[in-house]
Amino acid sequence: MARGMHKRATLRRKLHILRSRSASSPDRESSVVSVALFLYIHKLKMKLAGLARDCCTLYATNKRLLAYSRLHKNEVRVEKVVSDACQSYIIRVTCERRRGRLVSILEALEKMGLNLMQARISCTPLFAMEAVAVAAIHAQPLEERDVREALLKAIEQQ
Repeated sequence: MARGMHKRATLRRKLHILRSRSASSPDRESSVVSVALFLYIHKLKMKLAGLARDCCTLYATNKRLLAYSRLHKNEVRVEKVVSDACQSYIIRVTCERRRGRLVSILEALEKMGLNLMQARISCTPLFAMEAVAVAAIHAQPLEERDVREALLKAIEQQ
């Protein structure tokens, strides 16, 4: 019972505040409702404007990131991992996405006598590849610089 009285009192207080803000007479309930509706619509418009601002900010950020990634077009990093059994290389390639890019990289690795053991490739929004390549048994030892230059050459020719 006390809870119901408390609820009624808060509703009266809110109605009184709405009446005082709308400068309407207590007899005209419809004007209070229309003011409340107007305030609700105004709040929704403000939220929508905030969401539109956030969307524009995200779009601009995405645009800047894409421009930044295009500045650093071709990036090839090679790490040499030497074990007792064989030489292996961890290869990371990041470049602009084009048709046939993977084929030219795989051909370059094959010409150097490297066998691809594992690879992870992504094509959105740039071409990115992370691979583990192992030198063939009969192949001569390669330096990281040689592998890097051969891959850059294969990327740029394509």
